[in-house]
Amino acid sequence: MILVTGAAGFIGSHLVDRLLDNGEQVRGFDNLSTGTMENLADAMKSTNFEFIRGDLLNPDSLEKSLDNIKHVFHFAADPDVRSGMEKPDEQFKQNVQATQLLLEAIRRRNSVESFVLASTSTVYGNATKLPTPEDYGPLCPISTYGAAKLACEALASAYAECFGFRCVILRLANIVGSRSSHGVINDFIAKIRANPDRLEVLGDGRQIKSYLHVRDAIEGIVISWQKKKAHVNVFNLGSNDCIDVASIAQIVIQETKSNAHIDFSGGTPEGAGWIGDVKEMWLDTSRLKELGWKPAVSSMEAVTLAIREVLGGRQS
Repeated sequence: MILVTGAAGFIGSHLVDRLLDNGEQVRGFDNLSTGTMENLADAMKSTNFEFIRGDLLNPDSLEKSLDNIKHVFHFAADPDVRSGMEKPDEQFKQNVQATQLLLEAIRRRNSVESFVLASTSTVYGNATKLPTPEDYGPLCPISTYGAAKLACEALASAYAECFGFRCVILRLANIVGSRSSHGVINDFIAKIRANPDRLEVLGDGRQIKSYLHVRDAIEGIVISWQKKKAHVNVFNLGSNDCIDVASIAQIVIQETKSNAHIDFSGGTPEGAGWIGDVKEMWLDTSRLKELGWKPAVSSMEAVTLAIREVLGGRQS
């Protein structure tokens, strides 16, 4: 049986659906702080799925979640990069402490064969090499979110090496698509709905980043797990190209059929959106492509598709 933490969240729920489609038996685990049961509507119809509402910081619910589990996909986290500026302690508790408690429970069970960790491209910080490969270093995160995820990577690697299970670490680019509840697309659409005449864009709009549609992300996640070779495997997961924030704003205006004026404001002196925002992010994904994966759509196509899904209220 497979355990998916953060199963009711954006990426976690899509992963649950895919694993069930593959015929796997899946247990979902989520505290529903950001995820919703609506995201698991299809999964709940399956006899191969069971759901536990629990918190990784609660030892009792955590222990129960690992009964008969052979594989763990750890996608539970506080996903908001910006929240770390106000509540860095929450980033530590929800990301680092929760991950350590999960790994410790896995160690005590001594029955889990593989552990897949959802990490982030922000562990690279302001990388000087683009596209950035997995062996880039030193890793110097510029946000507490990136720092917390890097700590999670270190813990996962150490526990895997010391206690005998295989580990896959996935450094995700910006994942977009249906069921997403945060990020630039959701922010821009909310701003347009609040004021159709003005769209505020934080920073200078020249921030460039890789955007990957959730369907492509799920394919990469599953392939990395199925075809892992080393004891500890690290993979970048992103699109083949980038798109700047100003272009995303233009697409949102076009798709919402508004006449909003783009107002570039705030941000940092360097033009980033906020302190801790990586201004340029583009991942080298050749390592995962060697296993047979490739994204079906570009960053622009992923963004456009995701905007339409959010506007249409699609959950599929």
